[in-house]
Amino acid sequence: MPRNPDPEKSGENLFAEFSVPTYEEWMAEAVATLDGAPFEKKVMTPVYEGFDLKPLYVAADTEKLPQVGSLPGFPPYLRGADPAGYLARPWIIAQETAEPDPAEFNRVLVSDLTKGQTGVTVVCDTATLAGKDAESPTGRGLAFSTADDLAAAFAGVDLARVPVICEAGAAGLPVLALLAAAAKKAGRETSALSGCIGSDPLGLLVQTGSLQLSLEKACDSMAAAASWAAKNAPGLATVAVSGRPYSEAGGSAVEELAFAAATGSEYMRALMDRGLSADEAAGSFRFFFALGRNAIMEIAKLRAARMVWDRIAEAFGAFPESRRMRIHGRTASFTKTVRDPYVNLLRNTIEAFSGAMGGVDSMHVTFFDEAVRAPGEFSRRVSRNVQIVLQEECHFVRPIDPLGGSYAVESLSDTVARRAWALFQEVEKLGGMAKALAAGFPQETVKKTAAKKAVNIAKRKDGIIGTNLYPNLAETPLPAAPLDLAALAESRKKALSAARAKADAASVKAALAGEVSGEKAIAAALAGATLSEISKALGFGAGAASAPQLPPGRASRDFDALRQAMDLHLEKTGSRAKIFLAGMGPVPQHKARADFSTGFFETGGFEMVRGAGFATEEEAAAAFAGSGAKIVVICGTDKAYPEIVPKLAKLLKDKVPGAFVVLAGKPAAELEASYRAAGMDDYIFLGLDCLAMNRKLQKISGVSHE
Repeated sequence: MPRNPDPEKSGENLFAEFSVPTYEEWMAEAVATLDGAPFEKKVMTPVYEGFDLKPLYVAADTEKLPQVGSLPGFPPYLRGADPAGYLARPWIIAQETAEPDPAEFNRVLVSDLTKGQTGVTVVCDTATLAGKDAESPTGRGLAFSTADDLAAAFAGVDLARVPVICEAGAAGLPVLALLAAAAKKAGRETSALSGCIGSDPLGLLVQTGSLQLSLEKACDSMAAAASWAAKNAPGLATVAVSGRPYSEAGGSAVEELAFAAATGSEYMRALMDRGLSADEAAGSFRFFFALGRNAIMEIAKLRAARMVWDRIAEAFGAFPESRRMRIHGRTASFTKTVRDPYVNLLRNTIEAFSGAMGGVDSMHVTFFDEAVRAPGEFSRRVSRNVQIVLQEECHFVRPIDPLGGSYAVESLSDTVARRAWALFQEVEKLGGMAKALAAGFPQETVKKTAAKKAVNIAKRKDGIIGTNLYPNLAETPLPAAPLDLAALAESRKKALSAARAKADAASVKAALAGEVSGEKAIAAALAGATLSEISKALGFGAGAASAPQLPPGRASRDFDALRQAMDLHLEKTGSRAKIFLAGMGPVPQHKARADFSTGFFETGGFEMVRGAGFATEEEAAAAFAGSGAKIVVICGTDKAYPEIVPKLAKLLKDKVPGAFVVLAGKPAAELEASYRAAGMDDYIFLGLDCLAMNRKLQKISGVSHE
């Protein structure tokens, strides 16, 4: 029989015998363990958002924050847009479908919808985003020209039950018209459409550097779509405000939020100037955010975003119901690697966790192999299942605001919101987001942050497992899956030619005459108008807008290039470039630095030849000469180096003419000159630019980067 618990040690009295330490007492104990090292340097964690994460957050960090007392579903929406959280409506599992051919798109989508997916994110071909018909498909994104193409893509899909999410660049109204026409042809009421067919001309502008129409015309089209949807499809958003171009280029959470807020503010002004009310305008928005590697910062960003947008929309005069931000989250492409790609599954899980904890309304989990190829059935399944596991097994749909009350999360949400607001105000002082982009302010701001990230990645302060840390030279690279673009283009041209032949040209011309409203665009689509015809009537091709481009990046790109260069060298020569490790003395004296050197140079794809336990310099030099390597790393202890290095470096150079001698460990300033005089060429240490050193040694080894 179990003993009855002691009432004095149960429940709330369990820790009654212990005193509650104050923050000052904790701080004193923490400082005492640092042996004189600066607290700020050892314990505080700097982040790219421009402040330091504290090791401990306490009640005092949140007691003066007014929003901490707010409730879920109420302004400022810190705790989510809905009072019941995910209990009433789980986030939409809206995985991307990007197959270019409508029939293949349909096959994949129907299959995924039977396996747990609850919505779809449609990726548009680049021609579509430019307002052009699908005559020259690029290979990624649905290539469509007519309502019949979309009818084929969504055949058998109940659009009344499946939300459709699509970032359509400046072509939001043409895409919306074709989808609405396809729904009508299938006997569906447009009032049942939900999700977002969103115009985001500024988002496309910053990614590509140009638009095929003026911003004025793009906003006219955006307003026409929003006005139509407000009356005919109230569950369908028509304005996409994306922060992803800034995050995917290497920006911080604060920058992504601030520039998304500034874009939203620009669109609010444009819509209201064109006759929409504040509530109609704000109600037509859906925000798109990337979900990056720093989980707590991403959660804070999403919570802060709702507060920032609530304040902006309120300033425009919108009522609380219209100020609820709807968010689509996408796990970041920036964090995904070509090498050791299965680690991307772990990255995706952490990033999707951030989305769920932060309160996204819909989400796409990137495919683990997206940096290499188009997804197959396996990669689609595992990405989809990440979301299903979070909902069905982790039960993340049950808690309402699961991190509410966390001192760290509440404090960071406020900090991110305040910093984003300050940056947003800088954009407003420049005259708004359009003028700021034309001047290059957001682009330069993001580039500065991306440059800081690049430095820390190169120095391995920011670790990328499998790439700049713990690389696996034995891995088999994923095979690419090339697409027959010529055959695809021929197929799309034939479909377009047939569609044009059966279109009612007179009805199309009549519908597109004069100012084109949402109703007229849909009527034209029903009569057989193509996407380019609708786009041309809206001003595509009659003007242009330009701004400095901010292309997307990937954190691992430079290290991936190192490995690719070595792979090509291996293919050409039959072997990798070699580096010999000269481990001096017993194993305990050289192993730590030999292991460090191995990890350091395997990031560049080098074959590491380990020579261990040499008792004399002559033995080490002879082993190096027989290794076939031209580069050698001396590994030992700082204490032994003054005696070993001068003699060994000279012997290594004598034995292997042209040898490049590296020392593992940073020598004292007074010793470096003598080491170099003896033959040491360089040295490596923790915090050195690993990327630059590997590039240097690849060049010495004859590895080409062309």
